[in-house]
Amino acid sequence: MRILRCYQVDARDNVATLIDSTPPGPVECLGQATPTRLKSLEPISRGHKIALRDISTNEAVIKFGVRIGRATRPIKVGEWVHLHNIASDFDQRSATLDPRSGVPTDTSSAYV
Repeated sequence: MRILRCYQVDARDNVATLIDSTPPGPVECLGQATPTRLKSLEPISRGHKIALRDISTNEAVIKFGVRIGRATRPIKVGEWVHLHNIASDFDQRSATLDPRSGVPTDTSSAYV
């Protein structure tokens, strides 16, 4: 069985980036963390973030050793961390994007 991987950039990070797309199941965390395994709770695409520990509502989401946003609801270890559960510190409009497709949801396609 192939072990799927994620990478923690900085020891202070509470999220890691997936190196491999993963179904629910074991993921090995490499990088600044002591190599450890966690369990992905859902399918997560390569390049997306996975929670390395439980993150409380309004708690800072840390990646690259810096705050990138805040949790908008509790996030469990192994959960996908993306637009549906964090508010970006850098892009206020990101909260209006569909988490899977990235399509804006705050505009109308109807012609007026």
